[in-house]
Amino acid sequence: MILGDYDIHLLLRAGDLVIEPFNEEIVRENGLDLRLGRMYCRFKRVDKVLDPRDPGDPKEYYDCGESDEIIIPPNQHVLLHTLEYIRLPPYIAGLVNLRSTWARTGIYAPPTIVDAGFEGELTIEIVGSSFPVKLYAGDRFLHLVLVKLNTPAHKPYDGTYKGQKGVRLPKFFPILRG
Repeated sequence: MILGDYDIHLLLRAGDLVIEPFNEEIVRENGLDLRLGRMYCRFKRVDKVLDPRDPGDPKEYYDCGESDEIIIPPNQHVLLHTLEYIRLPPYIAGLVNLRSTWARTGIYAPPTIVDAGFEGELTIEIVGSSFPVKLYAGDRFLHLVLVKLNTPAHKPYDGTYKGQKGVRLPKFFPILRG
């Protein structure tokens, strides 16, 4: 069952769903519009093979920084994150997509699932359009559809990315700081 705004408000009031910082404008008819954070990591074009068992320095593969304005060049892959830190209960999962306005610019975000019990800021991959697109930190950017499970997860999410803030690279790299 997809949750509507009424159910989302009930979960927020009960404390089962946590969103920080919270702004009423992000609650939509059938989900949440999450805002863009300031951190980004651009994928570098390199010939070196990324070996997950011996990844080396993440700076060989990613150019990371922070900005209030992030330009997504054509056909480039960029990792971004949400401004909001969310905590889902063990009986709610999430489906993430770009808001349709941004999809209409040609940028693309592969579908992402947020596991029941997850908490943290979301890291999302964006693939550039045919032309550069400028994004602004704080703008509503992603749509998170909340889905109620028939029964709570027996093993809610408790993995490497729990509690993440900012952009989180693949787990075989150390956590980036700012």
